[in-house]
Amino acid sequence: MRFFSLRQTSRAVLISMGMSAGILISFSSQAATVKPANAQPNVATASQNNNARLTPANSTDGIIALVNDNAILKSDLVDAIAQTQARAQAAGEPIANSAQLQSEVLNALILRELQLSLINRVGLKADEAAINQRLAQIAQSEGLGSISALQQRLDANQAGSYAALRSQLIEDAAIQSLQQRQITSRVRISEQDIDAFLNSPEAKRLNQSEYQTIHVRVPYIDDYSRLSEAQRSEALKVAQVLRTRLQAPNVDVEAAVAAAQGSYPIPLQGGDMGFHKAAALPIELSSEITKLEVGAVSAPLVTPEGIDIIKLANKKASDTMIIPQWHARHILVKVDELQTDALAEQKINDLYDQLRKGADFADLASTYSDDPGSAGRGGDLDWVSEEDMVGPFEAVMKNTTVGDYSAPFKTQFGWHILKVEGKRQQDVSEQYRRNMARQALYQRLAPQAQEDWLQELRAGAYIQVLN
Repeated sequence: MRFFSLRQTSRAVLISMGMSAGILISFSSQAATVKPANAQPNVATASQNNNARLTPANSTDGIIALVNDNAILKSDLVDAIAQTQARAQAAGEPIANSAQLQSEVLNALILRELQLSLINRVGLKADEAAINQRLAQIAQSEGLGSISALQQRLDANQAGSYAALRSQLIEDAAIQSLQQRQITSRVRISEQDIDAFLNSPEAKRLNQSEYQTIHVRVPYIDDYSRLSEAQRSEALKVAQVLRTRLQAPNVDVEAAVAAAQGSYPIPLQGGDMGFHKAAALPIELSSEITKLEVGAVSAPLVTPEGIDIIKLANKKASDTMIIPQWHARHILVKVDELQTDALAEQKINDLYDQLRKGADFADLASTYSDDPGSAGRGGDLDWVSEEDMVGPFEAVMKNTTVGDYSAPFKTQFGWHILKVEGKRQQDVSEQYRRNMARQALYQRLAPQAQEDWLQELRAGAYIQVLN
């Protein structure tokens, strides 16, 4: 069971606006963590003096707070409270519409407004590709094949819902990027800190185990906030049947899922997810999976999107991490405002012809490559590992014979030709452990750094809460 406290209300606020189309989206930690209401006396006092709590029934729209040059409306607060309560309900910890909840949610809205204002001032932009990828994930989770299908469904339910969703995702991504910048600049981790951590008992958790998991979700028939008790009970019953069947040793997963499906109207999602590194598992799931013995099945995990059942099918432990690496060179011809795609393609083809006639790869890269980081070294990228390079580049690199060069190909950066100078199996166990130690230390220090920054941001702002 996940516990939902008032200190977590700001996470729900981030997804509260523009979500009236029936999709409740979960983001990991993209909102400001705020102090309890008594740490913000001006907001708390204003809320506690308001004898009639704001609800859709008694709220007439108007300004509830001024934040520098911007205003927060009563309707914003009402919507955010409703979404906060919906997420708390989904987590199994319902929250009443109290003065304290109003204060917490209003404080989170104020912090959000301050961050959005700062984003606008510094000109921080969200990555459109990442936004489209998130929308595609949402579409897939809703059983839709494309973003356009998602747009049609949302706008059919309520006009403008897709635009509101996209705008919300852009804001959330910008806030997350802003927070990462601010926190990273405040959290300093030295090599000595890493050495000390690796010598501590806590470092024993930085194992390189791989977990083979069976993860199946029972999706809800409707948005959680609109489900009847009968519909919730039906979903839980399916999850319990599935859990019982998965507890059998050497279970046929597909047969177990099919049997649990029964007459449930929404297809169950998931199955055997294969092996995953512990560090690659989602935080919400890793805490459950790493506690399981091989063959054990978790209790039903209630989430806003459905009920999850997880079985630990197998576990592989290893003290070493051996990975493949490629020694690569490349020539890059950029596509930008000064050079069209057609011109770049013509140039890379000319260079390819020269290579076929015997030209030296390093000499061509030094003279013609638009990659300033490698051109001076004859296009040398040194040894690279999987996922170090963008997908198309990695795919071509893996399929190029050692000592040979590729045909021209295109990535998001422009047109390339690459050459593979060598391939090896490299032990990166110590590097992996140090990276994991750095990440663990960062996660320990980041919350306080974020809290300090948000307090400074608020202290430097003009904020007036209106009765």
